[in-house]
Amino acid sequence: MLIFLPECALMAMALVLFFASLASWNVTRVYGASLVMGATVVVCAVASWGQEGDLFFGAYQVDAFSQLFKIVITMGLFVVLVMGEGLKGIEERLRPEYFLFVTVSAAGLVFLSSAVELITIFISLEVSSFALYVIIPFRKAGARHREQMEAGIKYVLFGAIASGISLFGMSYVFGIAHTTYLAELGAVVPGLLGASPMLIVGLVMMLAGFFFKLALFPMHFWAPDVYQGAANETAGFVATIPKAGAVALLIRFISLAAGTELGDFNWILASFAVFSMVLGNLSALVQEDVKRLLAYSSIAHAGYVMVALLCVNLLGFATAVYYIAGYMMMNLACFYVVYHVGQEGENVTMDSLTGLYRRSPMLALVLAVGAFGMAGIPPTVGFFGKLFIFTAAIQKSLYALVIITVINAGISAFYYLKLVRAAYSPAEDPGETLPVGKPASLLGIGLMAAILLVGIFPQFFMEVAEMAVGTLMVR
Repeated sequence: MLIFLPECALMAMALVLFFASLASWNVTRVYGASLVMGATVVVCAVASWGQEGDLFFGAYQVDAFSQLFKIVITMGLFVVLVMGEGLKGIEERLRPEYFLFVTVSAAGLVFLSSAVELITIFISLEVSSFALYVIIPFRKAGARHREQMEAGIKYVLFGAIASGISLFGMSYVFGIAHTTYLAELGAVVPGLLGASPMLIVGLVMMLAGFFFKLALFPMHFWAPDVYQGAANETAGFVATIPKAGAVALLIRFISLAAGTELGDFNWILASFAVFSMVLGNLSALVQEDVKRLLAYSSIAHAGYVMVALLCVNLLGFATAVYYIAGYMMMNLACFYVVYHVGQEGENVTMDSLTGLYRRSPMLALVLAVGAFGMAGIPPTVGFFGKLFIFTAAIQKSLYALVIITVINAGISAFYYLKLVRAAYSPAEDPGETLPVGKPASLLGIGLMAAILLVGIFPQFFMEVAEMAVGTLMVR
C-alpha cells in the first residue's frame, strides 16, 4: 500500500473534488478542502520515501528516483493551490472544476515519474495533457475572450501533433527493437543505432511528446501564446510542474544509454539544446508582457537542462534534478508576483511593475529573489544549478556547449534584471497599495527562503539527487 500511496491520495483528492463540483460547493469551501487534501498528498509522498517495487507486470517502477519526483510534483501542486487563493482570473462558475483538473494533471505527472514502459508513458502524458487542455480557456472573458480561446486551441493542436508524432515514433522503436519496456530498450537500442538509421528517426519522434512538456525546441512554439492567454493561476501551473515530469521521464530514458556512444543522436539533442537557449533568450529580450517573457525564459531553461542530460552520467542527471527543482521554485516566485499584481486577473506588463516597491515591498522582494535566481546570481539555487551544469559538461569535454551556455546565461541576465529594475524604479504615481494577506505573505517568504537555502546549502540536495539517480545507473 505504501508503494502506491501518493497515487492513491491524488486519485482520492480528484474524486472528492469531482463530487464537490457536482454538489456545487462554493469556491471558499472547495479551496479549503483542496489545501487540506493537497497537504495530505505531500505527506503521503514523503511517507512513501524509501519504498521500492514494481507494479502492473513491471510497467510501473517505484524507486528512490520516482519517489523524489513525486515529492517535488506534489509540493509544487500544493504551492500552486495556495497561490491561487480567490482564483481572480478564473470565471466564478468554473472555479470548483479548476481545482479538479489541476489535480488530475498533477496525478498524470506522478504516474509519469514511475512509468517504465512506452504505452504507460504515453497514457500518463495524455492524462496530464488532457486536464490542461480543459483548464487553459478557464479565464474571465471580458475583453480577453479571444486571447484565452486562442491559447486553448493552440495548446490542443500542438499537444495533439506532439502526441501523434510521439506515438508514431514509438511504433518505429517497437517495430525495430520488439519491446516497449525501457530496460529492454536500453539493452538493445545502442547496438541497433548504427545498423538501423530509422531507429534514430523513431527515437527523435518519440521524444517529441516529452519535448512538448518541457517546451524544448522544436516543440516550443505554443509556450508564449499559451502563457499569455491562460489565466495567471493556470500559467503558473503550466510553466512549472509539467517541466519536472518531463525531466523525470527524460532522465529515466537517457540513463539507459549511460556508458554507450550515441553518435548522431547525441548531436541532434545537442542542437535542440543550443537552439532552445539562443531562441529563448534572444526572444525574451524584447518582451513587455511578463508572462510572455517567462515563456521564452522557460524555453531557454529547457536548453540548460538538456545540456546537463547530455552528459549522460551521475553528476549530469543529478544536476538536472537539482536544476529543475530550483527552476520550479524560482518560476513560482515570479508567477506569485504576477498573480498578486494582476488584481483582476489581467496580464502584467513591465509598466505594471513600475514602482512596485512602494505599492508592496513584499512582492518586489519576492520578484527580485526569483529573478536573481533565474539569472544565476549567488547565493541562489539558480547560480549553483548553472555552476553544476558547467562542471558536468566540462567533465564530459562538452566545451562548445559550455561556451554557448555561458554566453546565453549572460544574455538572460539582461531581461531578468530588467524585471527587478522595473519593480524598484520610482514612479510619479505608483498606484494603490497592493494588499497581501497573511497566508500569501507566508507563501512569499517560504519561496524566498527555499530559493536561498537550497542555493546556500546545495551539497545536501545534490547528495539526495545523486542517491536517487544512482538507483537508475546501477540497473
